[in-house]
Amino acid sequence: MEVKVLDFNGKDTGRKVQLSDSVFAIEPNNHAVYLDVKQYLANQRQGTHKAKERAEVAGSTRKIKKQKGTGTARAGSAKNPLFKGGGTVFGPRPRSYSFKLNKNLKRLARKSAFSIKAKESSIIVLEDFNFEVPNTKNFINVLKALELENKKSLFVLGDTNKNVYLSSRNLKASNVVSSSELSTYDILNANNLVLLESSLEVIEENLSK
Repeated sequence: MEVKVLDFNGKDTGRKVQLSDSVFAIEPNNHAVYLDVKQYLANQRQGTHKAKERAEVAGSTRKIKKQKGTGTARAGSAKNPLFKGGGTVFGPRPRSYSFKLNKNLKRLARKSAFSIKAKESSIIVLEDFNFEVPNTKNFINVLKALELENKKSLFVLGDTNKNVYLSSRNLKASNVVSSSELSTYDILNANNLVLLESSLEVIEENLSK
């Protein structure tokens, strides 16, 4: 599919680029997308939750009342999970939520995400640009020129660009990543995908393997 190339003022440069059908026009595999997004979100979890169990609660271990003759149930120490202040039964323990996926599945998931965005006509190709110094106002002007100031957008750079990244860091609705950091979640979480020209070759090379 052909997409016109815009400059950072939002104007047509008169050039077009051909997006690879093997990356941007496949039949999306929803299950692969689901697994990749699930893995991404699982990896964000710290897994540091912890509840004290019976052996870890502070308190005496003496038997709090005699075994028989009280008319109530038997009871041991005050650490019994049935009592207020007692231990937690099967409480959460620190653990890792991460799990593995093979490279081919993750590659398929990213191609599916790109294809979904292409079908929705949510991909913009922008010629490479840079700022002399980090400047949020300049980045906001780019968003306004592309009519993205009120939309969630993802800018994909061909390589790390510190000035562009720092210029966007204070904006909640916009995210800037290099093509090597791109994830399925990032692609789908944005309303519009802005691909810089230098990122296209890297993306197609990585996903066409």
